[in-house]
Amino acid sequence: MDKERRKTEDGRRKTEDGRRKTGLTHLDTAGRIRMVDVGAKPATAREAVARGRIAISAAALKQIRAGGMKKGDPLETARLAGIMAAKQTSSLIPLCHPLPLSHADVTLTPVKGGYEIEAVVRTTAPTGVEMEALTAVAVAALTIYDMVKAVDKTMVIGDIRLIQKTK
Repeated sequence: MDKERRKTEDGRRKTEDGRRKTGLTHLDTAGRIRMVDVGAKPATAREAVARGRIAISAAALKQIRAGGMKKGDPLETARLAGIMAAKQTSSLIPLCHPLPLSHADVTLTPVKGGYEIEAVVRTTAPTGVEMEALTAVAVAALTIYDMVKAVDKTMVIGDIRLIQKTK
């Protein structure tokens, strides 16, 4: 069979048995989702750093920074929620492997108009901790939103991204 006939209509390559080859690790050759088998990979030290932001109104920021929130300190609660979320990522994201985390930390830094949220997560395992770091940031931001929504309904969570990962 020539190369042109080994491609699907969308231009993807086919395997020898005629199935689509996706190049995505969470899809099998038939296009069905699957958990990647990392059993043969060696455990190595890994770290991931993720960041995001939450924009908060000036009035709400003033109240947060003065320690005047009725529900308590949203920043410390968000830090704890982010750490807990990193530990539960495989329960939240269907194809994530459960990992033994050796470290998870969330830092909230005041910036103009809100906070920057950073998570650092480490493990020694056969797969990385990017999803754990991203989940920590997202849940920390959502926790702030939950605790501050009574005084600010215009908050915006965004710019959640992976900053670095090591293998």
